Amino acid sequence: MPYDAEILIVGCGNILFKDDGFGPAVIDALNELSKENPLPDNTMTLDAGTGGPHFVFSLPHESWRKMIVVDIAQFGAEPGTIRVFNVDELPKGKYENMHSWPVNQPLHDLSKVCEVMVIGCQPESVSAPDIELGLTKSVEDAIPEAIKIILKEIEV
Repeated sequence: MPYDAEILIVGCGNILFKDDGFGPAVIDALNELSKENPLPDNTMTLDAGTGGPHFVFSLPHESWRKMIVVDIAQFGAEPGTIRVFNVDELPKGKYENMHSWPVNQPLHDLSKVCEVMVIGCQPESVSAPDIELGLTKSVEDAIPEAIKIILKEIEV
């Protein structure tokens, strides 16, 4: 199993649709940071893109202790606002991939196996179905805050 770590940090989202690329952007920034300040050996980052629900959330590994999911979430705040959710607090209607497969249930099931937290960022613009690369400034500026939360969670 390629995801054999105690702590998984999973960035979800589609980089083709503006702010929906927040999760992958956080993973990229975290991987860049870890070149100089390595993450703990028990930690793995994963850019799950739009495949997170199917390939990660539904295939738990016995070694997992904690999963930190990073994605956009519509929760009515100012764009770029970060909020930490547990699985019971996920905004209704969010966490569906492009095929409308809701992953609230897989996340709830996964929370019985390991601790699950979601770091959600309020998007400013999701361009789907139109392709627009790059995050808005407000969402891009939220990346350091998301990384700070992650580093605190993994005790770095």
